[in-house]
Amino acid sequence: MNSLLPRRLGLLAEPANLPLLNQCLHGIERECLRVDATGQLALTPHPQALGSALTHAQITTDYSESLLEFITPAEPDAAQTLADLEQIHRAAYSQLSDELLWSPSMPCPLPSEEQIPIARYGSSNIGKLKYVYRQGLALRYGKSMQCIAGIHYNFSLPEAIWPLLQSLDGDQHSARDYQSARYIGLIRNFRRYSWLLMYLFGASPALDAGFLRGRPHQLQQLDADTLYLPYATSLRMSDLGYQSSAQSGLTPCYNDLDSYIHSLRQAVATPYPAYAEIGTQKDGQWLQLNTNVLQIENEYYSSIRPKRVTDTGERPIQALVARGVQYVEARCLDINPFLPLGIDLLEARFLDAFLLFCALQDSPLLSSEECHAATGNFLKVVKEGRRPGLHLQHQGQPIELTVLAQQLLDSIQRVAALLDQSHGTHAHIDSLAQQQAKVADPSLTPSAQVLAQLREHGESFAQFSLRQSRVHAEYLRSQPLSAAEQAAFSASVSESLAAQARMESEPAGSFEDFVAAYQASILQV
Repeated sequence: MNSLLPRRLGLLAEPANLPLLNQCLHGIERECLRVDATGQLALTPHPQALGSALTHAQITTDYSESLLEFITPAEPDAAQTLADLEQIHRAAYSQLSDELLWSPSMPCPLPSEEQIPIARYGSSNIGKLKYVYRQGLALRYGKSMQCIAGIHYNFSLPEAIWPLLQSLDGDQHSARDYQSARYIGLIRNFRRYSWLLMYLFGASPALDAGFLRGRPHQLQQLDADTLYLPYATSLRMSDLGYQSSAQSGLTPCYNDLDSYIHSLRQAVATPYPAYAEIGTQKDGQWLQLNTNVLQIENEYYSSIRPKRVTDTGERPIQALVARGVQYVEARCLDINPFLPLGIDLLEARFLDAFLLFCALQDSPLLSSEECHAATGNFLKVVKEGRRPGLHLQHQGQPIELTVLAQQLLDSIQRVAALLDQSHGTHAHIDSLAQQQAKVADPSLTPSAQVLAQLREHGESFAQFSLRQSRVHAEYLRSQPLSAAEQAAFSASVSESLAAQARMESEPAGSFEDFVAAYQASILQV
């Protein structure tokens, strides 16, 4: 595509530099609903046997008490990351009794909005803040939308690579600013090319009809209980998913870290009339943290985020301002309902090659026209990505998806080959070959396979999902944790509960003052 990519690949292929590629870090966050044995949302509290959702490092909750989130450590080997994720699943299943983990991204048949339980985190001020924030989400977007689950894939290049690339580029900025700028460049390329991930890994072409709560839509009826689009790849990432009129003007195109931070700080500080009309409290009860466009920066819903590990009490934006970008979090991945963990090593290997390509490929600033085209391509693929002859926009011209996808995969292949060279395997090239097969034959994509299963078995979305959930539960329960693993997990549970108890026993000021200080902290960075 240009001369920068081969120059950078050539530098990293040098014998002294090649081992650095083995030090890329990977982490996975997998969300999933707890359901009862019949596939209905579990209305039980977060099991205490899984530890404190506030303080446990690997098992927490996302929006609802019923929405678990499993978090792996960052590891240099994606295979180890997947092994960590599987162990967390097994640990959870050791304590779930007859409950199941829901297999796809789109929710099970949901009860009334009032019955969906918001996650609770105890009586400490930070625990209360997390609860009130979620009350605000319910008020702003509805509870059903918050029950959609996904996979977040965290990825970073080793710190030692950046000085090499900075020298090659002849860049004169500070090391921290160069690294941040290059991660922002990765994100721009992700915006350009992430439609491909939706085609290859989108797995939500159908949903339970009750999810829309009678709202108008353009979906088709597959059966009495299932809505779908025939060529959709990811309804989760379409305009049926997490939407907000308040956020519609928030579309940072990531041309630099400062403008990204500024746009989020502004949104957290700017009142939104509809939210201001509701207010923050009613009859002494908190409704939302504030009445601004965003309550906190994490409320901004994006397909990828620049991230930095935070210190205790530090906000995400404060960490970015203080120390720059450390890794990226890709957030657009559906849970594959055919896989026990929702993701497998083949997908992870391809994601590594894709994200490294985005980092090494030249990444010019996004014009407003290209930004609009990137959004348009993404939304077109999630709703009709498998439509024969579908065209996308590329450099101002229409081009057939299959042609553009093959061109992109050809470029990524060079990165995959270099990763295999560094690891002494052919795993990345093998994964890429599998993705090329999906481009040649759309029936191989997860989204097509979901619809094929529904038709083959005469199942509704909910019936198919429950069947898959039971299959995965049987697999994960068939190989319980070893005695040593169970002891380590039990210790982590006990420590997390003790940590929450310590937080709740420490002297604390009023919750009102705590919220005010928390709000002020983002404006002081």
